[in-house]
Amino acid sequence: WHQDYGYWYHYGYPYPDMLSCLIAVDRATKDNGCLQVLAGSHKMGRVEHKLTGEQAGAAPDRIELAKELFPLVHCEMQPGAALFFHSNLLHASAQNKSANPRWSLICCYTAKNNIPKHDPNHPGYEHPFEKVADSAIRATGKRTLAGSAAFLGKSVETYAAKDDNAATATSEK
Repeated sequence: WHQDYGYWYHYGYPYPDMLSCLIAVDRATKDNGCLQVLAGSHKMGRVEHKLTGEQAGAAPDRIELAKELFPLVHCEMQPGAALFFHSNLLHASAQNKSANPRWSLICCYTAKNNIPKHDPNHPGYEHPFEKVADSAIRATGKRTLAGSAAFLGKSVETYAAKDDNAATATSEK
């Protein structure tokens, strides 16, 4: 059990003005260890966390208290479903002991004024983003990873050809 702000706090973020969005890639069920939350637990504020390796876990006594105060919700999700949650929400997932995968994508967001003090991977907003037209992405042309000639055993040209064929097939309809 942990809160995302439980470890972001140690990176120097001054406020819990953050949220996460979990997007299910595969179906998430109790059987394959879907995300579990203690609904409303974000109202407790930040709970002390201890690092074990790279994993942060909330203080066990506070978890037990939260389990008494807040309902446990299993977040069963279909592929493509998204769950937004506060950075102080206590959450965990069980081990996947099923034959079914449980992949998800987690995107994390913070307020513009919540600049970390010592997190080199998240430098803040020193320079505003320049808004460009949607067409700017296509105008840059196809790019590949530096030095990468293949992805999942296929050449970059294979993917480029598929992209061009898809674009042609779409434009001909």
